Amino acid sequence: MQRSWFSTPSRPTISCPSQIRRQFGLSVRLSVLVVGFLVFACAEGPPRSNLPPSASDLVLLKSARLCDPKAAFLPYHQGLPLRRDMWGSGEELRIPANRSESGAEESYFFDQDGLLVGMLFVYPNGHGLKPYPVLRKTLSELKPTLEFYLSNVRVPGRENLDTSALYQTGDEKSTHQYLTLGEGKSAALLLASFSIDPYANLISPYRQEFLARLGQSDREKSGQRSGGQGAEDKERFPSLQQFARGETAQLAYCGAPNYDIAVEAYGNAIAHGFTNKVQLSEAHHKLGLALEKKGQLERARDEMQQSLAIQPNRPDVLNNLGNVYKKLGDRRKAIAAFEKSVTLRPNYPIARYNLAEAYEPDNPRLAISEYETYLALVEGIPEEAERAARARERVNALKR
Repeated sequence: MQRSWFSTPSRPTISCPSQIRRQFGLSVRLSVLVVGFLVFACAEGPPRSNLPPSASDLVLLKSARLCDPKAAFLPYHQGLPLRRDMWGSGEELRIPANRSESGAEESYFFDQDGLLVGMLFVYPNGHGLKPYPVLRKTLSELKPTLEFYLSNVRVPGRENLDTSALYQTGDEKSTHQYLTLGEGKSAALLLASFSIDPYANLISPYRQEFLARLGQSDREKSGQRSGGQGAEDKERFPSLQQFARGETAQLAYCGAPNYDIAVEAYGNAIAHGFTNKVQLSEAHHKLGLALEKKGQLERARDEMQQSLAIQPNRPDVLNNLGNVYKKLGDRRKAIAAFEKSVTLRPNYPIARYNLAEAYEPDNPRLAISEYETYLALVEGIPEEAERAARARERVNALKR
């Protein structure tokens, strides 16, 4: 595992990479992915905590690290025939296989702030995995996120209908994806991608524009239709890219949180538009959280209310809206929001804690009940130890 890629600030409680995956369709639910291959099995990937470490003896990341600034990347690769292409509001830099350190066709994706957010390695003729037992062991312990037949691969000596599989693993803040052909020692690697979590669905081996790099001619590429069912194909790329940029800034994937960038990016994502109401609601929610961090409480309240107008009865949004009401000095509305949150999700610990705090001035008995419910829910959870200690102190004080 390569945890040295990132700083490790305290994680905000508002979200996490696994939630981002669920919200933005990284677990593939497809019937037909693109013209050119047939999906015959599909399953949601396991939670990150259950995945084996991303151990690999195939070293692809030799000359760059995720979150590197473009200004540091360019001098190191000086003299190479870099191809530069627009990538939404960012840029893709390509290195041909005959000049790359990995022997793959390498692509490096930078966001508009100049941060390296993803890398893609393509082996159109396949790269045998027999010499790499560590990577093969990692893949063998993973359940494929997707299995299918590829009809556009031209790997010498291999049948077109060899089984292909997409595997996902990663470390604390990054997602690693491998697309392979065949099984066991005879398996060959076709594509590998490495990205910080918010960008994982935009830099993925199952995206059409990346699969097209496996050997289709330009004519075949131009005739390809968008027939996939994945969320990343239905939504506008600029919307997803800006949302990922907001997550990167707000959740401190590449250094300290930057709420100015988060506000701008979430606002841009909303302006570009989402067809999926869940995604649109979440964009307003995340914009509200960023505005709250900037102290713009009225705007934060309005964005969270808009989130609930689009997708009512979201316990997490109601809990965060309650916090905003509390900061605005409207305790009555804060209590109403917390109460609705725990009604919708009775086992929501932080909402129980917030409700207990809100009850304290006027209803100590209810406050004690909520604190005790919170304590029962978080028993044995190390991350809640500090808050749990405060809750026990408040219970003892209120019972005196």
